[in-house]
Amino acid sequence: MKNITIGIDIGGTNTALGIVDTQGNCLEKRSIRTNSSQGAESYAEGIASTIREMTGKVAYNLKGIGIGAPNGNYLRGTIEHAPNLDFEDIVPLTDLIGKYFDVPVLLTNDANAAAIGEYVYGGARGMRDFIMITLGTGVGGGVFVNGEMLYGHDGFAAELGHTTAIPGGRQCNCGKLGCLETYCSANGLRRTVFELLASSNKPSLLRNFSFKDITSKEVFYKASEGDEIALMAFDRTAEILGKQMADFMAFSSPEAFFIFGGLAKAGDLLFNPLEKYFNNNLLTVYKNKAAIRKSELEEGNAAIVGASALVMNALQSEWGVIK
Repeated sequence: MKNITIGIDIGGTNTALGIVDTQGNCLEKRSIRTNSSQGAESYAEGIASTIREMTGKVAYNLKGIGIGAPNGNYLRGTIEHAPNLDFEDIVPLTDLIGKYFDVPVLLTNDANAAAIGEYVYGGARGMRDFIMITLGTGVGGGVFVNGEMLYGHDGFAAELGHTTAIPGGRQCNCGKLGCLETYCSANGLRRTVFELLASSNKPSLLRNFSFKDITSKEVFYKASEGDEIALMAFDRTAEILGKQMADFMAFSSPEAFFIFGGLAKAGDLLFNPLEKYFNNNLLTVYKNKAAIRKSELEEGNAAIVGASALVMNALQSEWGVIK
């Protein structure tokens, strides 16, 4: 009987579920509406029903369920004050789902899930110290120290996207000013483009787009074609991120940084200047000690596989490698 875990990725609109084997292969996927307005208990019942449908067709040996969620607290198994979900302030989701299954149910935030996925199935295998940075709608962080995920005393350590990149800078949805997320997320890149368009007379095809219509993917396409404003936007993004990463280096001295998410698809347009600004801002003692790598997780299934890895990592730590 094949050993499997279930990985669950909770988004503001949809919740993705997948069956994942012990090699990190996603064998089957489903998607349901998050519908957090229906209430947490009803939502958890819908997840449980979907899992039973997925696992009922084949004789699987279910080892556990891992969940990646916004504002997910691993220590408490709760989603707490998630801004894009309509649940009550604190949702004990592992308890609500766990009552349907006699297996471990674990939960963490989506960036931590990506870091654990990299550790179990990706490029961080064998590493004890690394930092995962996710560049998507927001900016997330997951930090491994001495082979263990850093959670802090309350479960909310490593909110790297809400470190201050530019004091007094852009307004962030969290209420602060100048957060890294406001500059180095997909939306942050768009904001940079329009600041550059407003402050420069340089010709650019990006002037044909409204702020509502432009996407980070379109900025990438224009940069690939040599558009000067688009190239400047990527350079500015890399400069801000590289300086913050140099500060993160001073915090935990990781062996590597892994970059994951939509902006990582820009490849050399992001990574080449990122390497430059990172190295230019390092203390001498840290020079040439940390690599910057693109995540090795498969993009389409990364969130599901990362969530499932939460269970695999716990099982391996407790009982050794599960085959």
